[in-house]
Amino acid sequence: MYIPGWGILARLILPVATRPETTMQESYDAAEIEAEAQAHWEESRIFEVTEDPEREKYYCLSMFPYPSGKLHMGHVRNYTIGDVVSRYQRMLGKNVLQPMGWDAFGLPAEGAAIKNNMAPAKWTYSNIEYMKNQLKQLGFGYDWSRELATCRPDYYRWEQWLFTELYKKDLVYRKNSVVNWDPVDKTVLANEQVIDGRGWRSGAPVERREIPQWFIRITAYAEELLGELDHMEQWPEQVRTMQRNWIGRSEGVKMDFGIEGSQERLTIYTTRPDTLMGVTYMAVAAEHPLALEAAGADSVLDAFIEECRRGGTSEADIETMEKKGHRLGVNAIHPITGEPVPIFAANFVLMGYGTGAVMAVPGHDQRDWEFATRYGVPIRQVITSADGSPCGIDEAAYTEKGVLINSGQFDGMSSGEAFEAIAAHLHAADKGEKTVNYRLRDWGVSRQRYWGAPVPMIQCGSCGIVPVPSEDLPVLLPEDVAFDASGGSPLKKMPEWSRTRCPECGGPAERETDTFDTFMESSWYYARYACSDAENAMLDQRADYWLPVDHYIGGIEHAILHLLYARFYHKLMRDAGLVKSDEPFTRLLTQGMVIAETYFRAQPDGSMIWYNPADVEVEHDDKGRAVKAVLVSDGQPVSIGGIEKMSKSKNNGVDPQSMISRFGADTVRLYTMFTSPPEQSLEWSEEGVEGALRFIRRIWNLSRNNRDNLKSGPGDLTGLGETQKTARREIHEALKQARFDYQRHQFNTVVSACMKIINTLYRLGDSAADRAVLHEGLGITLVLLGPIAPHVTHSLWRDLGYGDEILNAAWPEPDESALERESIQYVVQVNGKVRAKIMAPVQADREVVEQAALNDPNVARFIAGATVRKVIVVPNKLVNVVAN
Repeated sequence: MYIPGWGILARLILPVATRPETTMQESYDAAEIEAEAQAHWEESRIFEVTEDPEREKYYCLSMFPYPSGKLHMGHVRNYTIGDVVSRYQRMLGKNVLQPMGWDAFGLPAEGAAIKNNMAPAKWTYSNIEYMKNQLKQLGFGYDWSRELATCRPDYYRWEQWLFTELYKKDLVYRKNSVVNWDPVDKTVLANEQVIDGRGWRSGAPVERREIPQWFIRITAYAEELLGELDHMEQWPEQVRTMQRNWIGRSEGVKMDFGIEGSQERLTIYTTRPDTLMGVTYMAVAAEHPLALEAAGADSVLDAFIEECRRGGTSEADIETMEKKGHRLGVNAIHPITGEPVPIFAANFVLMGYGTGAVMAVPGHDQRDWEFATRYGVPIRQVITSADGSPCGIDEAAYTEKGVLINSGQFDGMSSGEAFEAIAAHLHAADKGEKTVNYRLRDWGVSRQRYWGAPVPMIQCGSCGIVPVPSEDLPVLLPEDVAFDASGGSPLKKMPEWSRTRCPECGGPAERETDTFDTFMESSWYYARYACSDAENAMLDQRADYWLPVDHYIGGIEHAILHLLYARFYHKLMRDAGLVKSDEPFTRLLTQGMVIAETYFRAQPDGSMIWYNPADVEVEHDDKGRAVKAVLVSDGQPVSIGGIEKMSKSKNNGVDPQSMISRFGADTVRLYTMFTSPPEQSLEWSEEGVEGALRFIRRIWNLSRNNRDNLKSGPGDLTGLGETQKTARREIHEALKQARFDYQRHQFNTVVSACMKIINTLYRLGDSAADRAVLHEGLGITLVLLGPIAPHVTHSLWRDLGYGDEILNAAWPEPDESALERESIQYVVQVNGKVRAKIMAPVQADREVVEQAALNDPNVARFIAGATVRKVIVVPNKLVNVVAN
C-alpha cells in the first residue's frame, strides 16, 4: 500500500539497509521523481552551509535575477551552469556556498504599477514567490536560508550607511549634471532608454537638462581598477578588454587657451599636443558658460542651444548624429602663437565629459575636418608622413602620427618628440602640463524615481547637506503608494515623508527624494550572502571566509557596468574595513545566449506579427534547416525569419514552465548542458529536448531491467574476459575524459562520455563478470550525471543501493589498470587514403607494426606492382605507406 510522504520520510530517518522495499517505477515519471527529490533536499536542508575553517570553501554564484514575473530560458541556462559547477565542487569534498536572491528595485515595477494599478512592492513580492517556486522546480541546490531581496530595508539600510560614510571621506558629492529628461514621466532616463530621441515608455521628446545629481568618485580608483585587470587571468579576455576600454587611460596634455577681452581661460585636454599648431577653431558644449553668455545677444545661438538640449547625452549618440555648430563671436587665444581662434558651440561636445571644451585640428581629425569644411573654417596641415607616403588633407584629415611641419620651432620633430617639447614649453609658460586622463566618469548614483533605496541625505536651510545619522537608518521607502497619470516619483508628492528635522541643528529640513541607481544594490549583494542575517553590521567576519567569490556566472552584457561597479564597490568596502580581499570574483564565466528560430507574417501596413515556435509546425531539410513553416492552428504559411536571441519582441521565447511540465527538469537541464559549451550560444530545438529525454529513459530502463542484480552490490572485477575488459576500458576512458571536461566546464562532452558508457553497458550480457562491470559502470555514470540531472540520479542511486546520498558520494577515479591495452588499433593509409585497420601489440616496435601493415591483404592489393618508397609509423595511431 502506498502511503504519501512515507518514502521521503523513511529515506531521511532510516539507514539504507533498514529502509522498506520500494517498487521501481515501470516507466520514467519525471514529475514524481523530481517532486520526491526536491522534498528530500528541502526537508533535509542539505544545501545549507556554515563556515568550516577545516574544509576548502567554494563560493559559486550566478547573477541574481530581476523578479519580472517568470523565468526565461536564459535564466534556466545560467542557473543550470551554476548548479552543475556547485554540485560538482561539492562532490569533490569542498564546502560549497550557492545562494540566491532578488535584484528587486527598478523601473519595470513602476511601469507595472501604472498598468495594473498595483503598488510596485506588492507586484515585486508576488513575482518573487512565483519565480522562487520555478527555481525550486528546476532542482537548483541553493542555500535558501541566505535569500535576500534588495528592496527590503534590512538590505538597503547598509548601502545607505556606507554612502554616508563615503560622504564623510569626500568620496561622495553632489553637483549639477546634464541628463536625459523625460518631461512626461518626469524622470531621468538612461541612454539606452532613449529611442530615436524619445522616452522609451512615454514616447515624449527627451530633453537634455541640467539637474543636481549624486556621484561616487570611482575615478579615484581608476588606476587600481585598470591595473588589476592584468592579474585577473581567470576572467575572459574579452571582458577585461571591454573594461580597459571603458576606463580608457590616456596620457596627454592639459592646457589653457586665453579668451579675448577676459581674464578667464578655456581649459582643454588632448592626447595629440603634436597637432597644437594646427588648431583653427575651438568647440564648446552648448551648456558651456561661454555659450550661454553669448546666447543672450544671439537668438539663433539660443535656438541652437535649445536644439542641443533635445539631443542625447551618450557618446554613441554624439558619434552618429550630424555635427552642427554656431559661432559664438568670441575668440580664444592660442597658447603658443597668441593668434585668435574662433570658438563654436557644437553639438558633439558634452558638458559632462572633460572640461566641456575641445581644441579642433581639422587637418588631423576627421570629425573636425568635416565640421570645418561645413562651416568654412581654415584647415591647416602640421603633420606629414615620416616615410614620404601620401598624406594630403584635401579629401580627408591625415590622422596618423608623423613629422611636424608648419609648426615653427617644432618643425622636423617626430610626433613623439613634439609631445614632450610642446608639453615642456606650455609648462614653462604656466599654460599646461602633462597629465593622465581617464575616459571613465564618476558614477552618477541618483535617480528621480520612486522604486529604489532612498538617498540618505537631508537638505537644511541653515546647515546645508547633512547625512542621515547611522542610528536613524534605514530611511524607509514607503511601500503603500499610488501612481497617477502625472508621472514622476510619488516621494516628491509626499510632504509627510520628505519633511523632517535637521540632525545637526534640529530645524526644519527636507529629505532627499532621489533614490539610488539599482546598480548600487547589485554591486555588493554577493558579499551580503556571506552573512545575510547580520543585524548590526553591513558585513561580519564570515565575509572573509567566503570571499572572494570563486566562480561568478552571468551574461556578457554585464561586462562593463555591473562588473566594473561591483569591483569598485568591493574596494570601497575593503577600504572601510569590511573585507580583506581586493577583488570580488576570482573566476568569471560569461555564458552564451539562448537563440531560436523566428517566424512572422508581414502585414499590409508594413508591420510584423511574430509567432511563437510552439504555435508553428516546421519542416526541415536533411541538414536540419527550417525550410517551411505553417501555423498549427490553421495550416496557413508563415515566413521564417532566421535564428535570433530569444526575446519578447520577436516572440520566439520558450516558456521554461511548459518545458518542465512536458519533459521534466532533468531533461531541460541535460539538454541545456549537452547542446553547446557554456560560453557559446545555445540554439533551442524541441527535437533536441526529446533526445535528452530519450537518453534519461535509456538509463532508467537499463536500471529497471537490472535492478535486482544491481541491488546485490558490486561484483568481482578480477578475472574478467576480453569482452568485459574491453567494456571496462571504454568506461574508464570515458570517465577520464569526463573528469578532464568537468574541470574545463565542457559539460556537453561530459554528457557525451556518459552516453558512451551507457552504450557500452547495453552491450553487456548476463554473466557474473558482465554484472560486475554493469554495476561499476552505472555507478560511475550516475555520479558523472549527478550535477547535471540531479533528480533521476538521486533516485537511482538510492533505489539501486549505491548509497544514501549521491551528493556525498566520492568522485570516481579512473582505474589505470583498466585503461591498459594488450593491443592497439592502427589506421593504415596508402598514399594518404585509408585502406585498412590493423591490431598490433602495445609494446610492438616500429618494424613489427610496419610489417603487419604491409601484410594486410587490402594494403597488399593497393601496393601490388608498385615500389614502396617510405613507410611512416605514428606510434599508437597511424601507418602511412608511400608507394608508386
